[in-house]
Amino acid sequence: MGSLSKFRADRQDERESQFDQIVGKSPALERLLSEVERVSRTDSTVLVLGETGTGKELIARAIHNLSPRYARPFVKLNCSAIPFDLLESELFGHERGAFTGAVGQKIGRFEMADTGTLFLDEIGDLPLALQPKILRALQEQEFERLGCGQTRRINVRLVAATHRDLGKMVAANEFRSDLYYRLNVFPVTVPPLRERRNDIRQLVLHFVAVFGRRMGKHIEHIPESTMNAFIAYPWPGNVRELQNLIERAVIRSDGGVLPNPLPSSGRNLVSPIAMQGTLRDHEVALILETVRAAGGMIGGPQGAAARLGLKRTTLVSKMKRLGIFRPQRRGESEGGNELDESIPQRT
Repeated sequence: MGSLSKFRADRQDERESQFDQIVGKSPALERLLSEVERVSRTDSTVLVLGETGTGKELIARAIHNLSPRYARPFVKLNCSAIPFDLLESELFGHERGAFTGAVGQKIGRFEMADTGTLFLDEIGDLPLALQPKILRALQEQEFERLGCGQTRRINVRLVAATHRDLGKMVAANEFRSDLYYRLNVFPVTVPPLRERRNDIRQLVLHFVAVFGRRMGKHIEHIPESTMNAFIAYPWPGNVRELQNLIERAVIRSDGGVLPNPLPSSGRNLVSPIAMQGTLRDHEVALILETVRAAGGMIGGPQGAAARLGLKRTTLVSKMKRLGIFRPQRRGESEGGNELDESIPQRT
């Protein structure tokens, strides 16, 4: 192997080791990981966006692990999990006697993360009254513990995450605009599982192996009808929902066969392989819905191909095979599924 080839292979091994908990190779996920690599080697604030259950904490950890701070602390806090009257103390700490019940000194998360990375999950749930103090800690890299007038200096890199639309919250006066702009330095969006369906098979195999080891069960067979149902299911709870359902299925497995843990409505999304017409109809409906959601665009970062986890050429070929074309112009023959003008025309 030449030196350049070896270098590329080493870099690929390093990349895979840093993303070892992030399973999948769909185009949508690859674009995200490229952005993660790009920003991780800086000290810039990162805002991780995405629906609940998409794995935003894994992305935050990857940013830290790829950064020059990887050997330093990675400290996390879920802003929605701490009562408002305790959140300030959790973030900044307090001195003994600072308030009723403060029987000793407490070190806050900002101080714990000094020289490392602080991950604030669900930052959209941060109370308005506390946001100015967060902004100051980010901009000035300093704060005071509750009950203490001494200013403490820190060196913290912030990664924040939310499933909420902070821009809309700012417009509704539910989130401070200055803090939003400070957080929104480098936003990255974790795609929902329905936009990376090519990763579902690999995720299923991964979680089956993980839970099989934990429970001492050996799963030898996953019926294709079950796997097809997984791929077709809309996954409103994203990867977290898939993980939990696979755990349930492994618990209920007998004879080395993985049962279908989906609710009855999910099982009916894809019928047995013998009913090819129903499977085709579902695929057509999924593509039509995705293309419309993408405003008729096939390519590009927000196009239908990216949302489905496919290459543009693959999606166009699949659409032609399924007979999905844009509306016919006057004088053209009728037929095919009607769609926007941006969809390939029948040739």
